[in-house]
Amino acid sequence: MQKIIFTITLLTAVILQAAAQYSSEPKKKKWYTTRGGDAGLVSFSNVSRNGKMLNNVPRFTAFLNTGTNFNTDFSKHVGFFTGINGKNIGVIYDDTANTRWKRRVLLLGVPAGFKFGNLEKGNFFYIGAQADLAINYKEKKFVNGDKVSKSNDWFGKQTPLFMPSVFAGFRTSKKVGLKAQYFPNNFFNQDFIKDNSRPFAGMETNVFFITLSYDFTMREFVSGSTRR
Repeated sequence: MQKIIFTITLLTAVILQAAAQYSSEPKKKKWYTTRGGDAGLVSFSNVSRNGKMLNNVPRFTAFLNTGTNFNTDFSKHVGFFTGINGKNIGVIYDDTANTRWKRRVLLLGVPAGFKFGNLEKGNFFYIGAQADLAINYKEKKFVNGDKVSKSNDWFGKQTPLFMPSVFAGFRTSKKVGLKAQYFPNNFFNQDFIKDNSRPFAGMETNVFFITLSYDFTMREFVSGSTRR
């Protein structure tokens, strides 16, 4: 975790230095809002118990992956954004040959990132980090393909409450793009207790996802004019 924080800090310093170099012409910084959203999110994970890898499959979702970003541009080529975003991530894995679990968590978080490229035309790359809170946990158990149980908990303790991540991606003037996001901490809370047992003891899972689109279309008024 310390290495990741150091890398993010170093990248932030480099990009800020680039922003200062690009900003040779005087320009008043303005904040504006944009819509952010992951149109289709495909999650991948490495699930293991006590060091033994468990069979798992990719997970697709298009539900509750949206938010609002607040942006400011240092120049025509470099900008900064933050905001409030919702996220739906999870894992699907086989505990035994005939038992499958589907577990997911809804996140509410704040991203902080930098954009660099042609901001006026909407062709740019972006990179940053996000701090998320796990607000809802849900799980389903299947035996021989049949659902036998499910549960849903608000602010459940099955996962960590705080789930940080790092991300990078690009966006084109056609309003389509690609984003990758990685959660370095364990998806499961190994100390969670249910029925006098620890169901996630020895479980290690990291989630990585790719989303097909992350739109930065401007929707709000900026200094008396609407930018889209």
